[in-house]
Amino acid sequence: MAYFLLRLAPPRPSFPFDATETEKALFSEHAAYWIDLAERGQAVAVGPVFDAAGTWGLALVEAADDAAARALGADDPVIRAGAGFAYTLSAVPNLILRR
Repeated sequence: MAYFLLRLAPPRPSFPFDATETEKALFSEHAAYWIDLAERGQAVAVGPVFDAAGTWGLALVEAADDAAARALGADDPVIRAGAGFAYTLSAVPNLILRR
């Protein structure tokens, strides 16, 4: 198994601070999806990043290969809904984990 970083770009720079009610509901599904993957051991860490250039989401995942990692992002409810979110994938060739 290998590690990958899925970086979630929001639909606009001001998100999530101006999220609509529809987006808030969709994000509840998004959270439930990633909580399930974390409980099953596929997601190592998931959460928002409040970067000075704008908020984005991270999902550090463990997967067999990049296709499997991409599939995790593609199955995210925010992607399936076509709501303007997009993932980029980066391999993480070495990772030091706390014990």
